[in-house]
Amino acid sequence: MEKIHSKSNLKVKSTAASTATPRGMRKEERAIEKPKASPPRSCSKENTKPQEFKLHSQERAIKRAMFNYFVATKVYVEEHEKRQLEKLQKMIEEEEVKSLRKKMVPRAQLMPFFDRPFFPQRSNRALTMPKEPSLKSGKCMSCVAENGMFNFHHHQTYY
Repeated sequence: MEKIHSKSNLKVKSTAASTATPRGMRKEERAIEKPKASPPRSCSKENTKPQEFKLHSQERAIKRAMFNYFVATKVYVEEHEKRQLEKLQKMIEEEEVKSLRKKMVPRAQLMPFFDRPFFPQRSNRALTMPKEPSLKSGKCMSCVAENGMFNFHHHQTYY
């Protein structure tokens, strides 16, 4: 075996390979050679056909479009009902205002009677009797905060 490959050596091999077949014969010789009898083959299987598959992306897109349409119609109906309710409330308020305007006729304040001046009358109720405060109770509670705790000190007061 040759381990050294030179350019000229490779060129010779490539030209020889183009005229010779893998078995070492030329194309003309191979055409002349009679084909060998091959044993009879059993019936070959039919080519398998791939089953058609269905992507769920199309179905999902259709379902999503239907859902979006459903949501849009629901929102539209709710907004329409809301507008109708607001119109109804506005009409009711306008009717109330009209009825109040009809009832509430502005009337001027009556003129005072200058020939009979106003004299306030004395009340018939009894006068209130005040109670005196008891300042001599003797005990007074005061709250002093120390360290978050409340201490109550009793002081005696004398008046």
